[in-house]
Amino acid sequence: MLTGIVIDAQDTAGMERFWRDATRGRTGGLRLRFEPVTEPKTAHKNRLHLDLAGGPGWEAEVARLLALGATRADIGQGGVPWDVLADPEGNEFCVLRPGHPGVLADSGLVAVCLDVAEEDLRAQSAFWQTRAGWQPADSGDWGVRLRRTPTSTVSLVLGPPAAPKTARNRLRPEVTRHDRAPGEFLDAGGNEFHVVR
Repeated sequence: MLTGIVIDAQDTAGMERFWRDATRGRTGGLRLRFEPVTEPKTAHKNRLHLDLAGGPGWEAEVARLLALGATRADIGQGGVPWDVLADPEGNEFCVLRPGHPGVLADSGLVAVCLDVAEEDLRAQSAFWQTRAGWQPADSGDWGVRLRRTPTSTVSLVLGPPAAPKTARNRLRPEVTRHDRAPGEFLDAGGNEFHVVR
């Protein structure tokens, strides 16, 4: 079962505080765990990022996040109906505007988004359905959305484009399994994920 996200951080206390405030403590049952590292994030876009619901006052929500220490980020997104920001250590995340099809909550964490190449989408979807224990909610040209239940406010979105894999991912899914030894493993696309008991 997908139960959390592991985030590499140089300042674990500062990042934990930022994300607790950014999500207002509403993470849809997913635990955010911060693992200490010494190296900073590279310039490459992360393969996994988080989406937050901006709610009806999404402009004020973006301003609130910037005041918490986020910065605006340009990953080549162009004119899209969401705002791309980065946390204090440079990890990209999106603030979704009302009407976005993935939003079932007014605020907090709404999606964990994993880059998957179009040709790998079927294999990755099957892999994550098995590991996460979540089922397909919808799909399209953009990819596949998995949810724990049809009414879960948090989803796992798999889809293109896939950023090049240049190093260990700074954000990684965490899966609780009682039938497998804890450790770090690779998914079908070479992305790290953690297994805990």
